Amino acid sequence: MGHIKYSHFFPFCLGCDSGLGHALAKYLDEQGVLVYAGVLDKKGQGAEELRRVCSPRLSLIQLDVTNPGQIKTAYNEVRSQVQDAGLWGIVHNAGVLGYVADAELLPISVYKQCMDVNFIGVVQVTKMFMPLLRKAKGRLVTISSMAGHAPIPGFAAYAASKAALSMFSAVMRQDLFKWGVQVSAIHPSGFKTNIFGSREHWSSQDQNMLDNIMPDVKEDYGEEYLASLKDLHHTMSTVTSSDLSPVLEDVCHALLAREPYFSYTPGRGAYLIPCLFRYFPLWVYDNFAKQSFQVHRNILPRSLRISKANNKMA
Repeated sequence: MGHIKYSHFFPFCLGCDSGLGHALAKYLDEQGVLVYAGVLDKKGQGAEELRRVCSPRLSLIQLDVTNPGQIKTAYNEVRSQVQDAGLWGIVHNAGVLGYVADAELLPISVYKQCMDVNFIGVVQVTKMFMPLLRKAKGRLVTISSMAGHAPIPGFAAYAASKAALSMFSAVMRQDLFKWGVQVSAIHPSGFKTNIFGSREHWSSQDQNMLDNIMPDVKEDYGEEYLASLKDLHHTMSTVTSSDLSPVLEDVCHALLAREPYFSYTPGRGAYLIPCLFRYFPLWVYDNFAKQSFQVHRNILPRSLRISKANNKMA
């Protein structure tokens, strides 16, 4: 299929402080691509490492995707450098998970944060940089998630934001076709990145959840069930893959191939699980999800345990 010549093309990758975005900035730099790496903290550890290990081609851009002022400043900085060449690509990678728990238990702040970063931030940056992308007839690449195509217990806030992102990407593909801009969406399965956060972050989110639960809800679920949610951080870290190369290769193909695909599904189950949800009866998928995604939940909420015990005694 072949790749285009990209020595004079400029992709802008967002969320490069750590995890997938950090690895992607290094990967593209190694390929000889002139990379703009958007970071949340230009003085942070991740940014310093990129300065140290990457070539002078890589430029660090301060960018909080929820901050309109920083988006405007980043746009002006990039525009002044690319000038008439335009911007070849935007890779939307910045994202947050928040916390994993039953949808009823998640604080509204987690829903808002996921939507602000994972969806609204993408829309704001895309709208601002689109004139540069259209000028280059470039590529718009979004890192969505398998969770945006198939429901996964405990991921209500994250999955809703990724579903919105996936649909936005699909509509942008149609809108931008006439401009010669090609759009791709990456839907990875579970990979080990910093999106899970540290144990300290997880503990803080857990406390935030407990502080915002109404007393009767707390009583229904019970302390034992709520405490079990803390173990999810360790569980997800052990079942995800630390090999990011499938995602990096797909992003590189979306940016540089002459004929990129609209959809990529790197990782175990990233293609099959959404197909199972879409084409099989719902009871089949629900049973699959119960067995596959809730193996760590060997405990029922308090009220259900009491009701089950009473039924056995009756």
